[in-house]
Amino acid sequence: MSDGYRTRPLSPETWDDFSALVEANNGVWGGCWCMGFHVEGFGTDPTPERNRAAKRAHVDRGTVHQILVYDTDGSCVGWCQYGSPTELPNIKNAARYAAGAPDPPTWRIGCIFTGGRHRGRGVARAAVAGALDAIRAAGGGVVEAYPEQTVDRTPQRGAYLHTGPEELYEQFGFVRDRRIAKWRWVMRAEV
Repeated sequence: MSDGYRTRPLSPETWDDFSALVEANNGVWGGCWCMGFHVEGFGTDPTPERNRAAKRAHVDRGTVHQILVYDTDGSCVGWCQYGSPTELPNIKNAARYAAGAPDPPTWRIGCIFTGGRHRGRGVARAAVAGALDAIRAAGGGVVEAYPEQTVDRTPQRGAYLHTGPEELYEQFGFVRDRRIAKWRWVMRAEV
């Protein structure tokens, strides 16, 4: 438990909780269903229905690692997706990422999501803490994240940082490895 929140892995048993949160938030970014980092990504003809079915298939096969965050009332309010680079090969700025890349990480944190009514209340922190606990329990290793720099940057009106802000990862001991976009960094930590 972190910040009063409880966490559980996304599984067939918690699918309905995850699904309710996604549906309450317009499918997340218009129908993403947290598929962008997966092997198939959004495919050639993405629709919210296809993304939902693809995510459900991953959950049923056990090929997804995602920590759900629950509020004190039992509702799912956010998540943190993580997995191996094989499970989550798609990242933004891939060409720049590959240039000068060190050894691949053991784990990669993809996206973080917090329901609109719960932002600014520590949900993302609880989600990352839960993911790092799960990674530690699975043997640990080098973990990468791809957050956005917010310091020295003009505030982005209405923006949501789907990979999280850099400061969040600093709280868990992540350090900058290299820049892969104007405001996006690779950050690494040993867990």
